[in-house]
Amino acid sequence: MKQVIIAIGLVGLLWSAAATPVWAQKARAANAEQTAKPAKKTAASKTASVPEGLDAERLARIPDRMKSFVERGRAAGIVTLLAQRGKVVQQSVNGVQDLESKTPMREDTLFQIASMTKPITAVGIMILAEDGLLALSDPLEKFLPGFAGVQIREKKEDSELEEVRKPTRKPTVRDLLTHTSGMGGGYPKGFEDLFEKRNRTLAEAADAFHTRYLDFEPGTKWGYSNMGIATLGRIIEIVSGKSYQEFLAQRIFKPLDMNDTHFFVPENQHDRIATIYGLEGDKLTKADVDLRRVGAKYPAPEAGLYSTAPDLFRLYQVMLNGGVLDGKRILTRHSVELMTGNHTGDLKAGFSPGVGYGLGWSVVRNIQGIVHLRAVILRLEGRDRPARA
Repeated sequence: MKQVIIAIGLVGLLWSAAATPVWAQKARAANAEQTAKPAKKTAASKTASVPEGLDAERLARIPDRMKSFVERGRAAGIVTLLAQRGKVVQQSVNGVQDLESKTPMREDTLFQIASMTKPITAVGIMILAEDGLLALSDPLEKFLPGFAGVQIREKKEDSELEEVRKPTRKPTVRDLLTHTSGMGGGYPKGFEDLFEKRNRTLAEAADAFHTRYLDFEPGTKWGYSNMGIATLGRIIEIVSGKSYQEFLAQRIFKPLDMNDTHFFVPENQHDRIATIYGLEGDKLTKADVDLRRVGAKYPAPEAGLYSTAPDLFRLYQVMLNGGVLDGKRILTRHSVELMTGNHTGDLKAGFSPGVGYGLGWSVVRNIQGIVHLRAVILRLEGRDRPARA
């Protein structure tokens, strides 16, 4: 039986988008509906009885390794969680949430999980598809009429001249999920600071997205698109008749008991938010990021969530279980398999060789696809730069 292990590491570092990536894989084993039971909160580290197939001695190295990153100033604090077959095997906590206040890191510390919001938005879209309220082949203009006039701008071959024209086919919901729509990573004129200020509603922003030229013909290339995922968030609102954040809370977070996952953190929980630091050379520098987003309007379906290691464990476990957890089903197994299959074929996709893209999820195509995770570890260890003379 193939073993699937969930490993989650949350780190308050900008370069890692506040987390080590976890790739969803298909679960076809008898453990598909096992119960996920996070351990109770602790102050340091805890390893449950070691299950068959795992090495106790090697497991014991994980908390010490994480502690070394903190002691060497590579991270302010780290929360790790390791689970196998639906049960938490080990949780560990090292360092602090904030270097100035010395607030200890906790197992339920809230992190800005940045782009790990994207696959959750994709799950919301797939729920609506299962409800029969949209199809992956639907053109964007069905929901946002402005996209009927969207144009592409590209350089002519062997020329400095640019051509502006209509794309040969209309961008679809599926194109947004796979980052092959041609929509860029930035935002249109007048909304360049949308992500920093978050002073516009999702409806206001999405109504302007069609005014930015497409970077390429839909379906012909892969291009990471924050704006594309944000558009999916607005489609969720239009189709469901609810706000984006309300829909996700009702159909994903509440059924999965992800009670610490928010777009806007309640004021009485602000003291649990980890400060974000940038790693500049060998020094951690506090990032110029609004940690609490008081008064913000824009939920940012592309990168706006706060969450915890235990909550993310439950999300990833439901995907591994084929859409069900603790007897609560949020997706069919077919939808999960569709989401985690490779939809980009031989296109150069993702940020490392061996990676393709499913519907909202990065998927590993071959052994080269795990290289990025190794690069993250090297960065923490400070071995990503040439040795000094």
